[in-house]
Amino acid sequence: MAKRPGNDSEDQAARYLLKQGYTIVTRRHRTPSGEIDIIALDPTTTPNTLVFVEVKSRTNTVLTPEETVTPLKARRFHAAVTEYFSQADQPELPARYDLIAITPDRLTHHKDAIP
Repeated sequence: MAKRPGNDSEDQAARYLLKQGYTIVTRRHRTPSGEIDIIALDPTTTPNTLVFVEVKSRTNTVLTPEETVTPLKARRFHAAVTEYFSQADQPELPARYDLIAITPDRLTHHKDAIP
């Protein structure tokens, strides 16, 4: 089976989060509204914050990864998070919506980036 183009970027983002001390809860969580790339716990917050991460990567210079998060994509992302909480067998924790943007020369972690 061929790998999805975003898998390498998601792997890179997950490695970055682990190095920062995050705990990966799950990856590629699918809901009827869409997929959440990474769900992780941020250890720097009390209580731990559940972080929903969208990973965007670009190799061209036409649009930055950040510019590809449209209002429609943000709405779908929020709907997927709502569905996650309705399906999850755990107490609802504080939540944050992050973006990890990856280009050939850098990885940028934007906290609270998806309105």
